[in-house]
Amino acid sequence: MTRPVSSIPNLGPATEAAFAKAGIHSAEEIEAMGADAAYERLLQAGTPPHFIGYYVIVMGLQGRPWNDCRGEEKARLRVRFDAIKARVAARPARAATDARFEAAMDVIGLRPAR
Repeated sequence: MTRPVSSIPNLGPATEAAFAKAGIHSAEEIEAMGADAAYERLLQAGTPPHFIGYYVIVMGLQGRPWNDCRGEEKARLRVRFDAIKARVAARPARAATDARFEAAMDVIGLRPAR
């Protein structure tokens, strides 16, 4: 049985809906991908970039409260966030379409479970 995205600390229904739009439907998928890859998928699916949204995911995967991110750790995460944004921005506009297509394939079961 899979756990919902909202079972990850700090993530609620709005984040769960955004992940579903990106083709990610379980906490296990996010845990397997890691925060950076999962957040990149969100951006590819059209979620606007927001630094707090990114580090909320990072903290949640560590089982920490979102506001526990401070100082040097926060500065390091900002560098990672900026790199993710740059990668997504450098891709052709097709990236969002590809993410939606992949999500549709997951829903109708045309790809093996990951």
